[in-house]
Amino acid sequence: MVELKSEAALAAMREAGRVVATALAEVERAAGVGVSLLDLDEVAREVLRKAGATSPFLGYRPSFAPVPFPAVICASVNDAVVHGIPNRHRLRDGDLVSIDCGAVLDGWAGDAAVSFTVGTPRPEDLRLIDTTRRALEAGIAAAVPGHRTGDIAHAVGTVARTARYGLLEGYGGHGIGRRMHEDPHLPNEGRPGRGFPLKPGLVLAIEPMLIAGGTDTHTTDPDGWTLRTTDGTRAAHIEHTVAITPDGPRILTLP
Repeated sequence: MVELKSEAALAAMREAGRVVATALAEVERAAGVGVSLLDLDEVAREVLRKAGATSPFLGYRPSFAPVPFPAVICASVNDAVVHGIPNRHRLRDGDLVSIDCGAVLDGWAGDAAVSFTVGTPRPEDLRLIDTTRRALEAGIAAAVPGHRTGDIAHAVGTVARTARYGLLEGYGGHGIGRRMHEDPHLPNEGRPGRGFPLKPGLVLAIEPMLIAGGTDTHTTDPDGWTLRTTDGTRAAHIEHTVAITPDGPRILTLP
């Protein structure tokens, strides 16, 4: 079931989105050579605690997962695309890091992700991150009343494929509101004019996941969560929660 949100609900989701934006900014600020992924999770936990928010990630267990997710961020490094579990791994010079974070505040959820490099960046990583950001921006620009989810998917996919990057097969964005994952599913590649109609009040998490080597497939780590590129190349993941409004797309996970 798809719920169209009222202006009051969008305002509440905007507050949850601010918490997510703050957590991501603090995590990126704390990331550096020698810092562990568990350290970054603690940074995000403290932001949520101070805001009076809870994590929709912590304890989340979809049907594919062997265990509940044990952290408040997903921390995916280098060839890990998404769903990385924070552990004792200490960041190294040149690592490409993707952090996904959510928050629930007053019953409403926000969800966003960033990708960045640690220490001395590789030019190819900067290009991958920039293209992922441009794919997200293209998807957001297509998130207007009268379009369909296929228009967003087509916009995202066109940017990725033009740059000859892969798109994580079987994964994409989603509706969001009272729960982190709601209908409809939002692919990262598709045909314009197809899919669920975009109406004012619909809120979507738009999240391109691009793979440098051009492949779409992935492997799953023994932890049952972390998805890695099959070709060993690096990946980037950037996400915003976006509301469809009569005045155009409204990003709810900005600072």
